[in-house]
Amino acid sequence: MTAQPPRPERSGPETDSVTHLSPFKPSLVKAVFREVTPMHLSRSAAGAAASVIRTVLTEIIDGARRAAAEEGRKKLIPGDLLSALDRNVELEVGNKWYDHSPTFRGLTGVVHDAEGVIVPSRKRSRSRRPSAVVGAHRFEAGVKKLLRSQGATAVPAMVRDLDGIASVFLTDLARDAAVVVREGGVKRFGTATPVVSGEPVPPPFLNDSLRAPSARKGNGRTIGRDDVLAATTMQLFGGNLRQRALAEAREATHRR
Repeated sequence: MTAQPPRPERSGPETDSVTHLSPFKPSLVKAVFREVTPMHLSRSAAGAAASVIRTVLTEIIDGARRAAAEEGRKKLIPGDLLSALDRNVELEVGNKWYDHSPTFRGLTGVVHDAEGVIVPSRKRSRSRRPSAVVGAHRFEAGVKKLLRSQGATAVPAMVRDLDGIASVFLTDLARDAAVVVREGGVKRFGTATPVVSGEPVPPPFLNDSLRAPSARKGNGRTIGRDDVLAATTMQLFGGNLRQRALAEAREATHRR
């Protein structure tokens, strides 16, 4: 019997074999897209969406880790998430989750209707139809795997918030990708560059190779990879996070 060669050992959580693999399975991505649209989702499109989510959550976790480190902690708490969002406007994604999570509820303030009456907090829907908030728990395994790959640990409340942000963000991404297909391309495309007061305005991003095409190709029944990339440009600001999300999604799908 031929001896099997020894398997190479991983040197740590930041090895190339780990960093470019999304912890969110294509089957989960496809399930979320099915809840939004009856359109078929191609394999490369599912891979691109999974990659974009990984990139976004990795950046959020990295910002939270830096906040925790400043306080001498290793385990992440919801306050670290708030600090990460305060420091980087690009990380403010999955906003519909903010009204649901106790972490953000105190920051959104009291909401009044047109007659000045206080609007009570939204209660969890009992509808049988899945929603981004109700289905957030499906992302727990992927979030925990991503935390481990980054050498981080988090309290359950922090994991819950990352679940919710991932679920809402992917739902919005699916909705925008379906719009791109229906409209035949990106109709509302632009670039927003965050600017810090007192600092010079950064030069505009001119690398068109990372931009999604404004006019799509393909049939009107299938969401392709480029449709997901176009939706990504609609969901993320025009800063470093969007550039990296697009680049890593392209790289991930080229290897398929």
